[in-house]
Amino acid sequence: MKRVLLGAAALAALEFAVTGCATRSQDIVSAYVSPIQYESYSCAQLREEAARVSSRAALASGMQDQNATSDAVATGVALVVFWPAAFLVHGNGANAQEVSQLKGDMDAIEQANIRKRCGIQFSRHTAS
Repeated sequence: MKRVLLGAAALAALEFAVTGCATRSQDIVSAYVSPIQYESYSCAQLREEAARVSSRAALASGMQDQNATSDAVATGVALVVFWPAAFLVHGNGANAQEVSQLKGDMDAIEQANIRKRCGIQFSRHTAS
């Protein structure tokens, strides 16, 4: 009976670990942000806001990717060695939401840039 309970607990923990892992930042979908909020911005203000959001997005993305790596390690340990390690998996949380919001902000700023013909160059970095 003990083995059955331990087996069931291990299976539940592994299922949580596999489904609850943090998503890599490049796989997070951007939230919708209306470009209307940037309508009153000058081109210089758009450039400053893009730099601010980009800087914050880089930090948040780095934290999210670190969470994803930690979760992958914890899941690997849980699958191979020690099933209670599955409870060390963080999953997606406030940081993933922040990454999504910041991506949406950048999309909206880029749309405002295009509409105003500011000529700000936006580059999309993808992980290799």
